Amino acid sequence: MRARPVSPSLLVEELADLIADRPRDAWVRVALDGAPAAEPGRLAGELVEPLRLRGREALRVPAAGFLRPASLRLEFGRTDPDVFYDEWLDMGGLVREVLGPLEPGRTGRRTGRVLPSLWDSARDRATRADYVTLKPGGVVLLDGALLLGRGLPFDVTVHLSVSAAALARRTPPEERWTLPAYERYEREIGPARAADVVVRVEDPRHPAVISL
Repeated sequence: MRARPVSPSLLVEELADLIADRPRDAWVRVALDGAPAAEPGRLAGELVEPLRLRGREALRVPAAGFLRPASLRLEFGRTDPDVFYDEWLDMGGLVREVLGPLEPGRTGRRTGRVLPSLWDSARDRATRADYVTLKPGGVVLLDGALLLGRGLPFDVTVHLSVSAAALARRTPPEERWTLPAYERYEREIGPARAADVVVRVEDPRHPAVISL
């Protein structure tokens, strides 16, 4: 395993180049996978403008907008790491509302129509967000945790890797009950092996691209 240090700005430019090099007549579904401590949402947001400058319309879609209702997420308690791992993310909703409409060769009324969010987990109700229609060549940047190895259809996958020690250090006390879920993710999925690009973010100011 080799680590190539890059600046945060260079990382964004390199990822934007990688995504923009995909065929221009098809949508690009990008996963930015990482625990909250790795800040995948920040990276997704930083990619929007560089992609636009490369002629790619880009839409950030936080996976947090596709959590299941509280009655399902919290059925077995509020701090069960296995339920957090297995049940919190509405994968069916993500495929139906975000990833499926951008499937290569897709036709029909809903082709290219993406819902940026489905469920407001804080208020536990539908967000009633408006659909966004992306023309072919548009990019969806889906950011969140535990996204890989679930059968979700992505075209480019990026995993933001953090060691267990750094993850524990940078996770707020009230969220540390989730740490066993990330340990399980490493053990069962091995996201560093599953992703197209792996970025080590022990210190977000000094990322490094990992080559296996």
